[in-house]
Amino acid sequence: MLRTHNCGELRESHIGQTVTLSGWAQAIRDKGGLIWIDIRDRYGITQLLIEDDGNAAAELLETARKVGREFVLKATGEVIERAAKNPNIPTGNIEMRLSGLEILNGAQTPPFKIEDETDGGDELRMKYRYLDIRRNPVREKLVLRHKIAQEVRRYLSDQDFIEVETPVLIKSTPEGARDFLVPSRMNPGEFYALPQSPQTFKQLLMVGGMDRYFQIVKCFRDEDLRADRQPEFTQIDCEMAFVDREDIINNFEGMMRHLFKMVKDIELPTFPQMEYADAMRDYGSDKPDTRFEMKFVDLNDLAKNKGFKIFDAAEIVLGICAKGAASYTRKQIDELTKWVQRPQIGAKGLVYVKCNEDGSFKSSVDKFYSQEDLKAWADKAGAEAGDLILVLSGELDVTRKQMCELRLEMGQRLGLRDPFNYSPLWVINFPMFEKDEETGHYHAMHHPFTSVLPDDAEILKTDRYNARANAYDMVINGVEVGGGSIRIHDKSDQADMFDALGFTPEEAQEQFGFLMNAFEYGAPPHGGIALGFDRLCSLFGGVDSIRDFIAFPKNTSGRDVMIESPSAADNQQLSDLSIQLDIKE
Repeated sequence: MLRTHNCGELRESHIGQTVTLSGWAQAIRDKGGLIWIDIRDRYGITQLLIEDDGNAAAELLETARKVGREFVLKATGEVIERAAKNPNIPTGNIEMRLSGLEILNGAQTPPFKIEDETDGGDELRMKYRYLDIRRNPVREKLVLRHKIAQEVRRYLSDQDFIEVETPVLIKSTPEGARDFLVPSRMNPGEFYALPQSPQTFKQLLMVGGMDRYFQIVKCFRDEDLRADRQPEFTQIDCEMAFVDREDIINNFEGMMRHLFKMVKDIELPTFPQMEYADAMRDYGSDKPDTRFEMKFVDLNDLAKNKGFKIFDAAEIVLGICAKGAASYTRKQIDELTKWVQRPQIGAKGLVYVKCNEDGSFKSSVDKFYSQEDLKAWADKAGAEAGDLILVLSGELDVTRKQMCELRLEMGQRLGLRDPFNYSPLWVINFPMFEKDEETGHYHAMHHPFTSVLPDDAEILKTDRYNARANAYDMVINGVEVGGGSIRIHDKSDQADMFDALGFTPEEAQEQFGFLMNAFEYGAPPHGGIALGFDRLCSLFGGVDSIRDFIAFPKNTSGRDVMIESPSAADNQQLSDLSIQLDIKE
């Protein structure tokens, strides 16, 4: 046997037993008469001891002195009580006195420390990802991902969901982000697409009578990347037949509470529901972080027509109240002003009002507003002595976005965004359509298979671009964990939706005729949700980036620097695929 136990398993109850461990050499300490080797596997670390007391075999000592960091070892010996105990590791009360040591494989000196606090940068660790995975922080994140996946499967299976795999090579569609295309050798000049979502297939499964479907599925989008995006990502994809919105909300809110209880032993409360319009008005975002208040305050009626031209010319004057922040120095406020003026935020300036302990107010616009004016601002913002009011102005949508970023930044600076304090909610009643300001065309805010909110059925007929969708997003701590909708299940309604999106009947038939034809054979009312599995894992882990929860992630340029992908194809491969590149130097 290469091992009888793992490296994190031995305790005082094993003292006196002869055991065999296998793993990697974490550290070697040679004190002449004593040699210690820390051996590590995914389960933990055990200290090995070799004593040069005249009885130890010369061969054992010679082997031990050949061992370097990350050598693969097989060690046999007796478990003994450790003289200098280490309370920081579970095996810290014991060690192994070796009687045998075998080097199973040597190793080069790794390019960074295989330790919790490593000296390797992101790009270096991604190049040697197989070494990075040996580190506890990365391994623990992958184990967490595994546990969440297991509990998802357990919960949904107990709710009579069936896991069904859907195709990976599908048809390209014009909606959503860019598709990754795969050329077909058997059909020259034609291409498959990798799925951005199994959306139409899961709807067809409902037509097929599967009733409850789920899949933990790979999806692909050829879009610009950031910390919480990868070109390939995983989602928990689900669909249910004969349900309304509340059925789906109850089911998947229940799943999320189950996950938090089983994985983190946290009891989540009932998720509140918030209208999209209210979320945009109060937080400037359709995924508001509700771990703290700091809601937007409309100051138009109090700030305009007082001679301050910037406010008078603005479409909206918005404020937020930062509790307890009146102690901010001028330097700190100047720093905040520069922060909102960065190109990423784009504000032209920042107005502040300090609510002093003596009941007076100090503002950057004292010249235009009296103490009574500023008190009215404070009253409307719910500000008290010791609070700081921050104000931005401009066009409505732009100012909301800017204030949303400022609110989140203040929440961070004031310590209000504890990653392990979870505040979930549902955002409901989204608009059906959103307008592209550049082209003037309308797009489906969720996707073109979303049905109208029942209360807005008549509006859809008379003023369809102002109708609301029967859609819902699950949001936790300002992160959109997932979203879904009740789907269209009637062919004529689906045709109307395609018409609203600018498809001709011929284009709709060419792109989605298979789905519309299926609706003629008794499609049940149905709906579903897709949850971002990578994002969910990072949320459970308390970090912003999803990369450490993916075994082999891409970098921010979409490259795998370990295997050097993407890479050029050779001429024969391109010829087989009927592809001729015309790349100019």
